[in-house]
Amino acid sequence: MATSLPPTYDRTGQHPMSPDVDHDETARFNFLTNLNVHLNQNVFPGNRSAFENRVSPKYEKETGHALKTRQQVRQAMLGDSYYQSWAALRRNTMEQRQQAGRHVVLRQLDDLIGRAKQFNAGKDTLQIDPNAEVPRYLAAVDNHCMPGSYYTDVVEDDVLAGANYETGVFITTAGSMSSKGDGGGRSIVNFVKERFPDFSPKRILDLGAGIGVNTLPIAQAFPDAEVVAVDAGAPMLRWGHARAQALGYENVKFIHADGDALDLDPNSFDWVQTTMFWHETSTASIHSMMKKVFGLMTPGGLFLNVEQPNFTPETPLYDQFTRDWDAWYNNEPFWSKLHVMDVFDVMAKAGFNSSKMFDGGTEADIEQGQFQPWSSIISRHKAELKDDGGSKHNAYKGERWYLFGGWK
Repeated sequence: MATSLPPTYDRTGQHPMSPDVDHDETARFNFLTNLNVHLNQNVFPGNRSAFENRVSPKYEKETGHALKTRQQVRQAMLGDSYYQSWAALRRNTMEQRQQAGRHVVLRQLDDLIGRAKQFNAGKDTLQIDPNAEVPRYLAAVDNHCMPGSYYTDVVEDDVLAGANYETGVFITTAGSMSSKGDGGGRSIVNFVKERFPDFSPKRILDLGAGIGVNTLPIAQAFPDAEVVAVDAGAPMLRWGHARAQALGYENVKFIHADGDALDLDPNSFDWVQTTMFWHETSTASIHSMMKKVFGLMTPGGLFLNVEQPNFTPETPLYDQFTRDWDAWYNNEPFWSKLHVMDVFDVMAKAGFNSSKMFDGGTEADIEQGQFQPWSSIISRHKAELKDDGGSKHNAYKGERWYLFGGWK
């Protein structure tokens, strides 16, 4: 099967905080990116063939009945050598992606910390709490195989996690998130501008913002708004704030806090946003934080979330199994629970009115003509979103990004 090539790493956007990436490191990034594409575009489809032609018939022959749950599918697939090979290679690409990014950052960490301190010095738009506790759900695992996850400080004033995240996300997404890696944030802005053209928020909260890569397009689209980016990872925020300052953003405040322990004024945010946050959060914290979110919002405020879509009654068992893969092998243990959680029920229990809820999808905005051919190329959810986006509340249909939310 022929495979077209993704963009090369030298086409990523650079800014004054960008690490220096030499020839060999660039080659390593390009290799891993192309390996990711090959595994997902050419090798991954063979798992379906293995399931339909070997695994499922064998299971029925041995048990006398068909597979009934995604858990049974997983147990049956574990014994198939083709699936074992794909899964091992897929896990290995993530581990190599983390090591490649960390290699780039660690060899120049002192310089990057120095640059960050220059951008961050004397700014009240960065608030790091040395006493902030790491949430138990975050401390339980190295998310995405990142050693130390998002929160670990290796040295004083550390930025390793943030710099590694930005440097290596190109590999993880095969360059499909635009040259600046902010395709998610740009898509959110497009959705809001198109669907709610009269919406003019004055205060916006981005919960679980990380380095703010998806926060900045929102801040740019609403320059008169105060934007608050909250995250539990101090090295992510130090990097993200320095990055924002280097790019000229003055209307974004970065606050270090556990979402469950947020101490912000109630009824003060016109828009609360999350982007791929809830699937890295425990079930208990999803319930408690949505209640907190409801209390932070102004009457008539918008709650908008980009996330993994739930399974529907029509989602085939095989597709449920493949979508759960990251929970088992990509260090995202809460991913699977979100797929079966009724997020609208959780929102209703938090105080939201069911009649004001919505869900759907929106197409990725990743710079037409440059990165567009690689939109969704390694996403295993594209077809489902195209067919089922907005199926519950029938608000909007699209591709690539699933959204749900509501108005207070």
